[in-house]
Amino acid sequence: MGSTGDPTPVQAPVCSIVNEGPAPATDSKPKKKICCACPDTKRLRDECIVEHGESACTKWIEAHKRCLRAEGFKV
Repeated sequence: MGSTGDPTPVQAPVCSIVNEGPAPATDSKPKKKICCACPDTKRLRDECIVEHGESACTKWIEAHKRCLRAEGFKV
C-alpha cells in the first residue's frame, strides 16, 4: 500500500465544464430550410390543393402551418 504513517489524501475526480461559446438561442434561425421541413404535411396539403382546390383544404393547410411552427418557423 505505501508509506509508513503519512496517509496521502485521496482526491475525487474533477469534472470540468468546457464552455465552447454561447449557448444557442431558443429563438434562433431554424436549421432546416422551410421547403424541406414537414414533408408529410406538405405533400398532403399539396395533393389536396391540386385535387380539390385551396378552399377545400384548410385542414391540411393549417396542419402544415402547425408543423412548420413546431420546427421554429414563423408562419
